[in-house]
Amino acid sequence: MRAQVSVILPVHNAEPWLDECLRSVLQQDFEGSLELSVFNDASKDKSMAIIEKWKVKLEGSGILVVIGGHDSPSPRGVGYSKNQAIAQSSGSYLCFLDSVFTSNGPTVIMPTWFCSRAWFSHVGPFDEGGQGVPEDLLLFYNHLRQGGDVRRLDQSLLLYRYHPGAATHCVLETTIWTHRVRFLEERALPHWATFTIWNAGKQGRRLYRSLTAESRHKVVAFCDVDENKIKKGFYCYEDSQERPKPRVPILHFRAARPPFVICVKLDLTGGAFEDNLRSLHLQEGRDFLHFS
Repeated sequence: MRAQVSVILPVHNAEPWLDECLRSVLQQDFEGSLELSVFNDASKDKSMAIIEKWKVKLEGSGILVVIGGHDSPSPRGVGYSKNQAIAQSSGSYLCFLDSVFTSNGPTVIMPTWFCSRAWFSHVGPFDEGGQGVPEDLLLFYNHLRQGGDVRRLDQSLLLYRYHPGAATHCVLETTIWTHRVRFLEERALPHWATFTIWNAGKQGRRLYRSLTAESRHKVVAFCDVDENKIKKGFYCYEDSQERPKPRVPILHFRAARPPFVICVKLDLTGGAFEDNLRSLHLQEGRDFLHFS
């Protein structure tokens, strides 16, 4: 019988966290039919013994467990393991779990935590590039390219545990940044003749330098609230091969004009920042993008 929801669980050397992870599956209060699809990606620890132990408990509670995997010398990566776990599963909906997650309900964001099988078949599969590839981010971008939207709940339904061996740490910050800038240039900037970068500091200048020459030529100004930056009057891109070197004005945010790309750290977007946006009467989704 086909399950309503398949929990997709890639596993690689997850012995320290598997008990808690699988317990969270057992404790779900979902009233429909649930299936756990596990794919073991060349684990060398006791992960498989733990999975077999929990298979008995889970199936005793009515949760079908499907187990696949390989024992090659090296793992194939999270993207590959997710794709294999999906292929061997049957659910109409996919709930993505990880051995370092504990799940207290379906999921918090669509599509990288929860989506229909039909939609995944439309936008997927996950990138199988292996270590260092942000497969979930790339799937998310493909989802947006296909016209998908984002769903979230304000409740905390999923906990994430960071540890030194987590695959997350293999993805370089520069890799994430590059993907985000390219997606910005693909999806938003072609629609704007000019735009302003909100932040004349480190993050804003980094964004400017990361843009292609075509996109940089659309930047008419930086804006900021820091009087020292504003008094300087401009930012000169010293490493540019252009002659003369680009000199971009730095304005007070009240003197700047939309559209904006807001380039700040998330922990800086507090009440004062929101008040500044409201004072400009910006229309969300048309006049600015938040890039952090």
